[in-house]
Amino acid sequence: MTPDLSNVRTTLTAMRLNLVHQLAELGSNENGELETELQFRDAFADAASATAERTEVLGLVENLKIQLNDVDAALAKVEAGSYGTCSNCGKEIPSARLEARPESVLCVECKSRR
Repeated sequence: MTPDLSNVRTTLTAMRLNLVHQLAELGSNENGELETELQFRDAFADAASATAERTEVLGLVENLKIQLNDVDAALAKVEAGSYGTCSNCGKEIPSARLEARPESVLCVECKSRR
């Protein structure tokens, strides 16, 4: 079954906007680079807390950036007319997978190998 590309594009675009918004809330741009440094406190004891907070933010940014890359790859496949086919093996991605994860560009078998 061929997915409705108009709905897929709308869904992926909404996902993208949400991810970009989440990155901005963490002080990051779309490239995953922090645009604002976290505030370091004057006291030495607070430096460890600030470092832990920065590490946590960087981890969240990295995860969001990976998700954004997946959405961008799926949008590129929509535009190229190849959405729904696995980027690795070329087989059709089952519609149930695309409904659950519209940003999927790999079939389950290829994804599980990574």
